[in-house]
Amino acid sequence: MSLQSNLRTLDVSQHAEQNLIDFSGVSSAVTTILQRALAGFEITEHEGTQLFQSIGKDINAIVKCADIIRQRSVGDQASFVITRNINFTNICYMGCKFCGFSKGKNDADAELLSMQEMAQRAQEAWDRGATEVCIQGGLHPDLPADHYRKILVSIKQQVPQMHIHAFSPFEIFFGAKNSNMSYKEFIADLMAHGLDSMPGTAAEILDVEIRKQLTRDKLTTEQWVEIISTAHELGLPTTATIMYGHIDAPHHWAAHIALIREMQKKHRGFTEFVPLGFVHYESPLYTDRKKLKLNVRPGPTANENILMHAVSRIMLNGWIDNIQASWVKLGPAYAIQMLRAGANDLGGTLMDESITRSSGGVHGEEILPEDMVKMIQDSGLAPFRRNTLYNTLENFDHAAPSQRIASCGGALA
Repeated sequence: MSLQSNLRTLDVSQHAEQNLIDFSGVSSAVTTILQRALAGFEITEHEGTQLFQSIGKDINAIVKCADIIRQRSVGDQASFVITRNINFTNICYMGCKFCGFSKGKNDADAELLSMQEMAQRAQEAWDRGATEVCIQGGLHPDLPADHYRKILVSIKQQVPQMHIHAFSPFEIFFGAKNSNMSYKEFIADLMAHGLDSMPGTAAEILDVEIRKQLTRDKLTTEQWVEIISTAHELGLPTTATIMYGHIDAPHHWAAHIALIREMQKKHRGFTEFVPLGFVHYESPLYTDRKKLKLNVRPGPTANENILMHAVSRIMLNGWIDNIQASWVKLGPAYAIQMLRAGANDLGGTLMDESITRSSGGVHGEEILPEDMVKMIQDSGLAPFRRNTLYNTLENFDHAAPSQRIASCGGALA
């Protein structure tokens, strides 16, 4: 029997947890939703939309509820992974409006890494303690059909034990088409040559009309779902993401999360859910918004960020245990606060982050492992280093949080 199928019998500890939430001044609708969530009911898409639209004291209660559910699901621990991003090419002709990363192949700053260079970067990462390389790139029009396979082989030959987390659904779509293979055939071939897991990026917002405006509908919602579902059917784990804070709205967010939840019910293939706030500074979607005739927001507000992590935890309760706070998008201090608003992971140390940076991201391209440990300790949680699949590799002392990190128990400005 699934968690969502029936109301759990509330025991004494659950009553005590509910009493930790101050419902005075909280709207009756939000109070009812949160009490149902704590009792084990599945929160509907409509209820998720209601939570996303919250203000004032309602946000305080949502954050506290998410923190309680986080503690129930994964305990008072939070994690990180030592990884290196290898963005092997920035040449791309897909024309996604939000992307500031892509270049034409004749641009002065166009780049296509050699197999030798990628293998060397993987070796350098391994020598620095990394257990994962995350490999993604633009959709280069001149890539040979076996290019993705060669990347895997080159890295595995150099560093056999390195976990390769690679190739977005957009790249799978592109590679399968170039190879005249089905998604299933293409993914199976990549797995046979060293692919260990896949990033569930290119999701943006899984809404037909929003995607048409963001990506010219080059990868539809249906195609994204089909590719990820195929990976799960083959036993390949993936992450799931959402990019929010541009031309979207709360009902889009709730629908996106509900769809991810339905996919998880079928195959249990998602390892984590990663909210990614839109970085607007140098994104064409924002800088060209007048020409595009789009009402584009300059990224999510502070309250939208906190609600995204909290409502994700509440809606995905029992299905996806790991909610990641992206320090690259949020900044380290803000990411720490998300650990008390439903998140339990800070992602990777990265080493070479370039995609967010190319859109004007200002939070750097690497955080050292000792910084990750300190960030988690400052949240009041116990840090541990994990691998890609959330197996514990190293535990650290649980230090008391420093005074400089504010609690996330209240609404943000």
